[in-house]
Amino acid sequence: MRMRTLLTSLAPATAVTSGLALAAPAAPASPLPAAASVAYTPSGQGSTQVVASPMADPSVAPGGNFDLSVWQLQEPVGSPGSPTTIPSSRLQGANGFQDAYFYTDTRDGAMTFWAPEKGVTTPNSNYARSELREMNRNGSAANWSLSGTHQLKATLRVVSVTSNVCVGQIHLGTGGSSTKPLLELYYRSSGDIVLGTENSPSGGQTLHTVGHVSVGKTWNYTIGVSGGHTIDLTVNGSTTHYAIPSSFDAYKQYFKAGSYNQSSSDSTTKGARVAFYGLTVSHS
Repeated sequence: MRMRTLLTSLAPATAVTSGLALAAPAAPASPLPAAASVAYTPSGQGSTQVVASPMADPSVAPGGNFDLSVWQLQEPVGSPGSPTTIPSSRLQGANGFQDAYFYTDTRDGAMTFWAPEKGVTTPNSNYARSELREMNRNGSAANWSLSGTHQLKATLRVVSVTSNVCVGQIHLGTGGSSTKPLLELYYRSSGDIVLGTENSPSGGQTLHTVGHVSVGKTWNYTIGVSGGHTIDLTVNGSTTHYAIPSSFDAYKQYFKAGSYNQSSSDSTTKGARVAFYGLTVSHS
């Protein structure tokens, strides 16, 4: 099996098989950086729960705790229709890239994504995002066939959300003109976790409620495809399966993960903040 892992570098053997282990909630180890603390918990939103991991170093950039060699980052800044993209080479290492939209939470080492309601968007979306896009280790864009087995595993918590945020995707790559996702995993402000499966490359999405977790609480998911025709989703140990329409057969795919806000306004303080404690990608 060919494994791509995004997790702490201090315990790779454990992380490959089970992800980043989490300890019980702990008190803050140190204050947040100024840029992060300003918008960490918007008024009336989120939770102060801190989930500390003994394997994460809260004093380094996300690239010091996570293998970011197979990801690039898109942020909600830049010029209209052309958000800023940070390549893998700049994300890697303890002194790698971080800012107010993508940073290490100094209290628990979480790789944290912040997407306000007002921000630069792609031409095909009205919503801002701070989100990782899967890449190959040679720097080319990941673009894999539906055949085989492919999995994206995450341990995370939604710190705050205005209404709805996408925390994981399988997105269409080459093979046609569609810019749609194959699926999106949403977290609602109500605590509902909802899978959206695309009906065809032309559009239309069917929603499936697959779990419920309170805002600020830690949970996990595995998004996968197997055999070319089945979506396999596991949320907190509960697994469901969904058929992939044959209209997607011609398309290659890639994973995305982070905070893809699903609401917009003129506010730069309201939005969705998502903290990741483990993230792994595997293909076989």
